[in-house]
Amino acid sequence: ATDGSQHSKSVAEEIAHRPFPAGSELRIISVFESPALYIYAPFSMGGMENFYQEVELTAKKAAKEAVETAAELIKTKNKTLLISTAVLEGDVKHTILEDADTFNADLILVGSHGRGGLERFLLGSVSQAIVLHAKCSVEIVRKRDQNTINNRMDDDLKNQK
Repeated sequence: ATDGSQHSKSVAEEIAHRPFPAGSELRIISVFESPALYIYAPFSMGGMENFYQEVELTAKKAAKEAVETAAELIKTKNKTLLISTAVLEGDVKHTILEDADTFNADLILVGSHGRGGLERFLLGSVSQAIVLHAKCSVEIVRKRDQNTINNRMDDDLKNQK
């Protein structure tokens, strides 16, 4: 799953550089939460319905851009993966876990928040829920520094020759 953050980009970069077997299936999803999940109004306030629709439309558009960006990044570096994408609505934690079950995922890759010190042992609530409740393996991907990424890209180019 991606939310378009730098942490999600790190996951996409990691996938792009992995030597997965040709034809491996990859599903990239982004989950947005409707404002109705947070706010229940038993009465209609003038103009609020349009506001909620606009917020939902903006969230859906951002989710679509996030999956498209991740898919494109991966496709440019790894053309052998079979990539599918989806934009889903719901509670982020539950929706990711349900989709992984439906897709019959073997592995879920989750971004880390890149904290230091004692905080590095703590995960965000979404990552933690996935680690604790997923039926498949889960891997935490930490953001790499630019030198490591550049060296890895150089190695990839050498191996392609």
